Amino acid sequence: MGYHTFDADRADRLEEARQRYRFLSAEELLWALSPDGDETVADLGSGTGFYTDDVAPAVDHVSAVDIQEAMHDYYREKGVPENVDLVTSGVADLPFETDSLDAAFSTMTYHEFADDAALTEVARVLGSGATFVVADWAASGRGTHGPPVDERFSVTEAASALRRHGFDVRFEAERPETFLLIAHAE
Repeated sequence: MGYHTFDADRADRLEEARQRYRFLSAEELLWALSPDGDETVADLGSGTGFYTDDVAPAVDHVSAVDIQEAMHDYYREKGVPENVDLVTSGVADLPFETDSLDAAFSTMTYHEFADDAALTEVARVLGSGATFVVADWAASGRGTHGPPVDERFSVTEAASALRRHGFDVRFEAERPETFLLIAHAE
């Protein structure tokens, strides 16, 4: 499977709310995370901070993690909430202490980092019982939005990978173009 990152020169497209919320609404993401207000959370593949901005008011702290500094530059220009730190890192090498996060989420970026090293690292930084939410493009989709179909995973493949890395998958749904998983670290 060929992994790539979103072209930072097209970052404006990541801010198109009508298009983004069509595949995952802010309400659905917050329902999946179920924050109580004092969590430390990481947005894995945060890009321009589109979904980070939805989560930030509901938690204590968010680390917006992206491998591209250009995405953080875009986010800085847009305006970063006070409780958000920008972290330039790949998911396979997160700069967080073991068991230090209460939750992590990935919105339409799982296909960019999904390998054993990255999932092992996510499991390392999430504390026992911590929530991991994955919303991504489904392999069953048409491919008219998001990455090519051959770069996508099915909900079954993603859930199996999470289970192999010590997650208890509590919810899985595959929709026409996307899937949603909610898992807890064991």
